[in-house]
Amino acid sequence: MAAFDPWDPAFLADPYPAYADLRAKGRVQYYEPTNQWLVPQHADVSALLRDRRLGRTYQHRFSHEDFGRTPPPAEHEPFHTLNDHGMLDLEPPDHTRIRRLVSKAFTPRTVERLKPYVARLAGELVDGLVRKGGGDLLTDVAEPLPVAVIAEMLGIPEADRGPLRPWSADICGMYELNPPEDVAAKAVRASVEFSEYLRGLIAVRRDEPGDDLISGLIAAHDEGDRLTEQEMISTCVLLLNAGHEATVNATVNGWYALFRNPDQLAALRADHSLIPSAIEELMRYDTPLQLFERWVLDDIEIDGTTIPRGAEIAMLFGSANHDPAVFQDPERLDLTRPDNPHISFSAGIHYCIGAPLARIELAASMTALLEKAPTLTLAAEPERKPNFVIRGLEGLRVEVE
Repeated sequence: MAAFDPWDPAFLADPYPAYADLRAKGRVQYYEPTNQWLVPQHADVSALLRDRRLGRTYQHRFSHEDFGRTPPPAEHEPFHTLNDHGMLDLEPPDHTRIRRLVSKAFTPRTVERLKPYVARLAGELVDGLVRKGGGDLLTDVAEPLPVAVIAEMLGIPEADRGPLRPWSADICGMYELNPPEDVAAKAVRASVEFSEYLRGLIAVRRDEPGDDLISGLIAAHDEGDRLTEQEMISTCVLLLNAGHEATVNATVNGWYALFRNPDQLAALRADHSLIPSAIEELMRYDTPLQLFERWVLDDIEIDGTTIPRGAEIAMLFGSANHDPAVFQDPERLDLTRPDNPHISFSAGIHYCIGAPLARIELAASMTALLEKAPTLTLAAEPERKPNFVIRGLEGLRVEVE
């Protein structure tokens, strides 16, 4: 029987059989190694994402001591200061205030205007891959596209973009379960360096505003919408991290799934109109974000089990996206799947604000690869990253005949 073990390489290679076992055991199970309650079924995950008795933080209502939790170590403070002031880890009213300001940059009209830029950049990146006869799809296409797009939106100069991806990767290491101290140290260092860089850039934009999101946030603050400098910094880091991390992993996870399902890849090559449904199915089939956590602010009951205030719930997105109660034949990749209510972009007040942009980026890179590299093949079996929460590959070597 498959076992849920987020540190086991065999589980990381293919967690979906273990999820089937969890779903068969019931709607909620306590997992002692992480002191969390695992929720594996789609209906429960979908409902709990909208349940206001749960929160991404508890500090708007309780102290650490009141909530029965140990404060984080003092040496981790730079990471938590950065993380805790971003809207993903805030609850109303602070979450509502910041999201309202940021959402102005992600309106359908604004995102639609980015389409030509994203398509052009995707085409240039794929052209480079084709000229070389192949390469690493991760570093040649999947990473540079969304990093460039979100950096452009934020107004980060091209010459400054080199450290963005390494900073992001180090910070995101803290989102894994029980991260070791060396991972925490990297996250703290990246938090300090990224924050210092943005503090300097914000100062420049105050004197020399541009047509970018940072300038827009400064202007909104000056016009009376309250936004502290720390909130501005944390928002920019969140947008950069969330604005590319899932897209990068969705790209390589998706293409690896296509290479392992040649009939589906052949169907996609024959009919590019499948691209929109293919993107949704690939996000479902091998979910980039496998787990999302919530704190229990008020006691809740799941299937007769009381989950007390102060507990932590781990909603298993990857499992929910393979729940046969919702998806017919969920282990089969079906790019024409007509009904696909996957929850890869979350739900409720924390639904991914950048989901429309992510879809445009994924469509642009897929279109460019199908059109410019129709003979794209897998050159070597990839190595999976030793992460569970953020699921991705170390690289994806490809060849173009």
